[in-house]
Amino acid sequence: MTIKVITFGTFDVFHVGHVNLLQRAAKLGDELIVGVSSDALNIQKKGRAPVYSQQDRLRIIAAMSDVNRVFVEDCLTLKRRYIKEHGADILVMGDDWRGKFDEFSDICEVIYLPRTPSISTTEIIEVVRQPQFC
Repeated sequence: MTIKVITFGTFDVFHVGHVNLLQRAAKLGDELIVGVSSDALNIQKKGRAPVYSQQDRLRIIAAMSDVNRVFVEDCLTLKRRYIKEHGADILVMGDDWRGKFDEFSDICEVIYLPRTPSISTTEIIEVVRQPQFC
């Protein structure tokens, strides 16, 4: 039996924390499926457009050797449907979401993985936006 793992994220300003999460998630099963938040969903969630377009973010995630399949996540409230459609056995999310996805434990195992310390997309964006002085 093939064990399918699914995870979700925006994956904007791709960094080592994203790599760590995806590599650890991939080790939990035989196939890793990744839902990438649409541009519209990111605007709804965070009040801003992603730095990289939806198409670019899909390409970045699909290029990782640990990732078997990517798809666009259009709506947060459709996670149950996405999990079922992709036949996922395990849902993996970062531990900053601990407890938020336990409702899906009736259809798959839910695992929260530790975030990489001192790495945050939001903080990276803030640093980049600050004026640089010599």
